Amino acid sequence: MRLREGDKVKVMAGKDSGRESRVIRVLPKKNKVIVENVNTAKRHQKPRGQTMQGGIIDKDMPLDASNVMIICDECGPTRIGYRVDGDGNKTRTCVKCGGEL
Repeated sequence: MRLREGDKVKVMAGKDSGRESRVIRVLPKKNKVIVENVNTAKRHQKPRGQTMQGGIIDKDMPLDASNVMIICDECGPTRIGYRVDGDGNKTRTCVKCGGEL
């Protein structure tokens, strides 16, 4: 999976399409990502212990990784490419402009 935690992404499909936010968590085995304040659902939570409070909470649910695109600072939403330099270091690059992500 090419996305990482902390990447700024734009949602391209689904009920929250067009929204931009950061990736909180990556689930590579399921090919899903959890994006901050996107695809939220109401969940009924039982109180656990004395400090945790129960009730209805908003929870960010996973999105398929194919429904989001990383945002390049210069060109906007783009695909991710790779470049290997002479030392063997692999870096993620923007497919449109060739800049580093």
